[in-house]
Amino acid sequence: MSQLHELVTALAAPWVVLSPRSGQLSGSGAEGVYARDRRILSRLSVTVDGREPLPVQVDERDAATHQYVAMVEGLGDTRHDPTVMLYRTRTVESDGLTERITLVNRSRSAIECRLDVALGTDLAGTAAVRSGAAASLPQLAPLPDGPGRTRWESDDTRVIVTADPGVSATPRVEPGEEFTLTLHVSADFPKSTTEFSIEPPAERTPYDVTVRCDDKRVERWLDRSLDDIRALQLAAGDDRYLGAGPPWYLTLFGRDSLISSGMLIPVDPTLAAGTLRALAARQGTKVDPGSAEQPGKIPHELRAEVADHGGGLVLPPVYYGTHDATQLWISTLHKAWRWGMPADEVRALLPNLERALTWMKEYADPDDDGFLEYVDESGHGLANQGWKDSVDAVQWPDGTLATAPIALCEVQGYAYAAAVHGAELLEAHGLPGDEWRTWAAALQERFRETFWIDGYPAIALDGAKNPVAGRASNMGHLLGTGLLDADEEQTVADVLAGADLDSGFGLRTLSTAMTRFNPLGYHTGSVWPHDTAVTVQGLFATGQSDVASSYVEGLIRAAEAFGYRLPELYGGRGTGEESTPTPYPLSCRPQAWAAASAVAVLVAALGIEPDVPGGTLTINPATTAPWRTLEIDGLRVGDETLSVRLQDGEATMVRAR
Repeated sequence: MSQLHELVTALAAPWVVLSPRSGQLSGSGAEGVYARDRRILSRLSVTVDGREPLPVQVDERDAATHQYVAMVEGLGDTRHDPTVMLYRTRTVESDGLTERITLVNRSRSAIECRLDVALGTDLAGTAAVRSGAAASLPQLAPLPDGPGRTRWESDDTRVIVTADPGVSATPRVEPGEEFTLTLHVSADFPKSTTEFSIEPPAERTPYDVTVRCDDKRVERWLDRSLDDIRALQLAAGDDRYLGAGPPWYLTLFGRDSLISSGMLIPVDPTLAAGTLRALAARQGTKVDPGSAEQPGKIPHELRAEVADHGGGLVLPPVYYGTHDATQLWISTLHKAWRWGMPADEVRALLPNLERALTWMKEYADPDDDGFLEYVDESGHGLANQGWKDSVDAVQWPDGTLATAPIALCEVQGYAYAAAVHGAELLEAHGLPGDEWRTWAAALQERFRETFWIDGYPAIALDGAKNPVAGRASNMGHLLGTGLLDADEEQTVADVLAGADLDSGFGLRTLSTAMTRFNPLGYHTGSVWPHDTAVTVQGLFATGQSDVASSYVEGLIRAAEAFGYRLPELYGGRGTGEESTPTPYPLSCRPQAWAAASAVAVLVAALGIEPDVPGGTLTINPATTAPWRTLEIDGLRVGDETLSVRLQDGEATMVRAR
C-alpha cells in the first residue's frame, strides 16, 4: 500500500485523483477519486488479457492532466523492445473525470486481446479514509444503468460512469494502429444541511505571471506552484478561495485560506477579497462551546457534514476552533486594502472588522489577563488551536505537554498586528481607532514583561501562566508584526540562524535540542514550507536578509527535491544527514500555503510595499539574496501591473501598465 506522499495527484478542485505511479486504483489506503469530501471511486484498474500492464512513466502535463505509460507483456513482437503500449490520459475537471485508455500496437502483426476496466466504490467520507475506518467498509453493488453506463448510490450520493464502447472490449488492433476506450466519471451530491457546499469556481483564474532568475530552479518552482494554486481554487457563490490540500482539506478554512490568499495578493488580489467575504459571511454570532463559535470569531473550517477523525476528534460541519484566524482575517483585509482592494469592497467589510476586533477583547481572553488564550471546552475538538494544532504541539524542553489554557506567542503577535491594522482601517474610513492602538501598546508591554525566557520568546504561556521554554519556529511568526522592537527582532533572527532550527531545507518546527524532537513529528521537528515562508517574510521585512536568504535557499533545495511541488510538510533531519529531505508519509501534495510560499518569499525579497489608498509604492529590496538576478512580471498593485527587477541588491521597476 502506497503512503499518501507517494501517490500521484491529479487535481481540479473539488475533484481529485490519488493513484500510484501505475495509475491503477486498487482501493487500498488513500487511493481513489474524490470530490466534496467523498471517495467517488476506490477502484479503477485496467487489465489486458487478465494482467496488469507494467508501468513505465507518468507524464504530469499540468495539475489536472496526467498520462500514465505502461507496456503490455505477452502481445506483439517477441524481441526485447516493447511493441504494445498502454497510454492512460487522465483529465480531472471541475465536475468529474475523463480517462482515455489507449492500446497502441507497434508490432509487425495484428493483435487481439481482452481489455477490461474494473470499477468499484465504497463512497467513504474523507474523514473515514484518513482514520482507516474506510478499510472495513464494503464495496457497493453496481447498478446497471443502460448500455455503457454503471452507477452506484448511497446516502443520496450517486456516481455515474459511462464507458465507450464499454468497460470490457476485445479489440483487434492492426500494426501501427490503436484502440481507445473512454471513461467519464461524474456524481450527484445531496443538498448540504449546513448551507455550505464545496463548489468549483465558475472560472479558474489563470496567472499571467512570469519570473526570470539566474537560478532556473526558482522559475520552475514558481511555475509549478501557480499551476497548483489554479487547480486548488474553489468558490462560495461568486467568491473564490483555496482549498487547503487534497484529499482531506479541500474546503474553506479560516487560517489556511487566509494565509494562502494573503501570500498571493500580489498576483491574485481578488482571491483574497473572495476569501475575506466567504469567511465574513460565516463569522460567529453566538456562544456555542460545542462548535467553539463566539460572536465576531472567524471559523476554522466548514464541511457539509460532521467529520469524525477518530481518537475522540469529532468536528461539527461549521467549526470555530481556531485562536488565530480572526486576527489573520483583519490583517489580510488590511494588506488587501493597501494593495488596492476596491474601496467599496473594503467598506462593505468594516462591520465585520469591528466585530472581529471586539472578539479579541471580549472573548479571546477569557481570564482577562491581557493575553489571548484557548481551551477546548467541547471535549471533542482540537486541543491546540494555533496553526500547530496537534496534541503534542506545545511542549516543554523535557517533552512534557503544556496544560491549557494556552496563550501562544505568535497569537499575541497576530493580535498586536490586527489591532494596529484595524485601527488604521477604521481611521481611514472616518471611524475611531485610538482604542485599538492603546490596546496593542498594552499587549506589547505585557508580552515583553512575560514571554521572554532564556533569551528568546517562549513558545506559549501555559495554564499556570508559566512561559513554556524551548526553541521553536513559533517565534519566527512574531517578525514583521510590530510586536518586537529592533533589538528583539535581531535576537530572534540570531536564534533562528542556529543550526538547531535551520535544517538547510527550511525551518524546523522544533529545535533539535528539545528532548522530543522528531524530524518526522507533525509539529515537533518537521519542516513546513509555509512556516518557513512566513518567517522569511518577517526576516526580510525587518532587515535580516542573511538569515532570510539561508531559509530561501533551503526552500529552493526542497522544491527541487520534490519536483517543484512542495508538500504540506517534510522531514527535518537536515542537510547534515541527508541530501534530500525525507517525505512525511501523510503530507498533502500539493497544498495551498506550501504552493503560495513561492510567491511570498520572492515578493518579500523584492521588498514591495504598496499603499494604494495613500498613493505610494515603496520598493526596498533585500541587501542579500540567494540569486544575482530576479525579475517578476505580472504583479498586481491596484489597477496597475508591475514588472520588478532585482540585480545585485538593486531593484528597479521595469514596467508598469
